[in-house]
Amino acid sequence: MNVQTPSPALSKPPATAAPADTSPLPWPDPQRQAQCAAWLARLQERFALAPHSLRLASADASFRRYLRLDSAHPDFAPSLVVMDAPPDQENSAPFVQVAKLMQEAGVHSPQVLDWDAEHGFLLLTDLGPHTMMQRIDPSAAPPLAAYLDAVDTLIRWQQASRPGVLPLYDKALLCSEMALFSQWYLGAYRQVSLNDAQTRVLDKAFDTIAQENLSWPCVYVHCDFMPRNLMDKGRDQSLGVLDFQDALYGPITYDIASLVRDAFISWDEDFCLDVLVRYWQKARAAGLPVGDDFGAFYRGAEWMGLQRHLRIAGIFTRLSLRDGKPRYLADTPRFIGYIRATCARYRELGPLLRLIDQVEGTTPPPMFVFGRG
Repeated sequence: MNVQTPSPALSKPPATAAPADTSPLPWPDPQRQAQCAAWLARLQERFALAPHSLRLASADASFRRYLRLDSAHPDFAPSLVVMDAPPDQENSAPFVQVAKLMQEAGVHSPQVLDWDAEHGFLLLTDLGPHTMMQRIDPSAAPPLAAYLDAVDTLIRWQQASRPGVLPLYDKALLCSEMALFSQWYLGAYRQVSLNDAQTRVLDKAFDTIAQENLSWPCVYVHCDFMPRNLMDKGRDQSLGVLDFQDALYGPITYDIASLVRDAFISWDEDFCLDVLVRYWQKARAAGLPVGDDFGAFYRGAEWMGLQRHLRIAGIFTRLSLRDGKPRYLADTPRFIGYIRATCARYRELGPLLRLIDQVEGTTPPPMFVFGRG
């Protein structure tokens, strides 16, 4: 499937082409390697590709991986990206759909230049090698300017929202995601067998959290909007957005909560609050449905972040225990910290906090409790 037809390619490679990684590129099997080679051969002239330069760019928590190769095409030099997504393990159709939506929204994101749907290969424009996360020095002051660039990008994405385009982030999905915490973090990792009373506590907490989250209006939701998935902008270029294939139509609180309550880096509460306030002000000015009461919006973002961290604690445990990726388990204490801090602030979440403290063997944090009123 040809998704975009570019202008004619140059006949010789550019002098500035990035050097290829000389280490061998591993393939799961020779057949898949041959399929990729045949596909690139068909595209070589049109995109002025150098197939021999194919090298690993990055991999993620799924079965997808990303490869980079040199291109001499005037529109795309010095490189393009290949997404290697085996179709029996990854459905690339949502990626193609959301990439188009992002382009229409004016969000800087990869263009899909060609899609071999049968074999699961996509040729994408290259947003560069540096993520926003790679530019952050955790020992330095938080980079407010970069976060405000991310806020502007998020608002642009949300303003393009339309119902009926992306799958709905409904109660069933919210609750099934939180159930990963019970199954994988509590059950598989902590080896906890919940009794009937504890099960009721979790069920009631999950239902309450889902109801709170669903009380907010829906927009397009990236579902993983954080510095690891934002590409550092070049000169006069907005932040690039990656890893958007799981996008949904859901609560407007989700992506901003994902940005300030990062899965891989933590900031002081004052900084997170500053970014949240600035987002809320900009979103209101843009006509987005964030409400007129920042206190209510802050609560909504906290409860959305709570749902997300319950989910991610389960997912990261599953990645470690089932999928053989143990590095993810090291980040679970961050999520438990987020979960406990949020639960300590709202009296409705007190039973959930006590249950988690029993499991973790921790002392309850100071209870600065907010009611529902």
